[in-house]
Amino acid sequence: MENIILTGMPGCGKSTVGVILAKTLGMDFIDTDLIIQIQQKDKLQPLLDRYGTERFRQFEEQALLSVTAKENTVIATGGSAVFCEQGMSHLKKNGICVYLEVPCEELVRRLRNIKTRGIAAAKGMTVEDIFNERSPYYEKHADLRIKCSADSIEENAASIIEAVTGGKGSVCSTDTN
Repeated sequence: MENIILTGMPGCGKSTVGVILAKTLGMDFIDTDLIIQIQQKDKLQPLLDRYGTERFRQFEEQALLSVTAKENTVIATGGSAVFCEQGMSHLKKNGICVYLEVPCEELVRRLRNIKTRGIAAAKGMTVEDIFNERSPYYEKHADLRIKCSADSIEENAASIIEAVTGGKGSVCSTDTN
């Protein structure tokens, strides 16, 4: 089965839904934020504080390019991974990119710790600013878009499975934008 690459805003559920998808489909799971933490030997927020957003995005690009999974893996990317053109192209060679779309109002509700969560954004940016800056990039890279606002994690995972398999149990790469 092709890899399933999850993109979307911080707080949209990439990591949480990704684990459920991997378990349900019998796939491996990779979280690229965890790769950054392992490679850089620190948590995301201290890395951002120490090096700034631009250097952090270089760490993110390096993490994406280090993913060697050729198939059968769910990959949860960091929220700013879509700014990493080479990294996203690398992942998409072996997978289908699914944008987990959550309305901005819901993200504002979910993201109460924007200053400590490890979000690669310029100082002073609000959730709305980040949403507006990133949305075009999520849409650009998406092969599929899944609306997942108030649904349960399991319902969101089921929607992704239905979309990527077309109800047939194997991943298809049809663009449904």
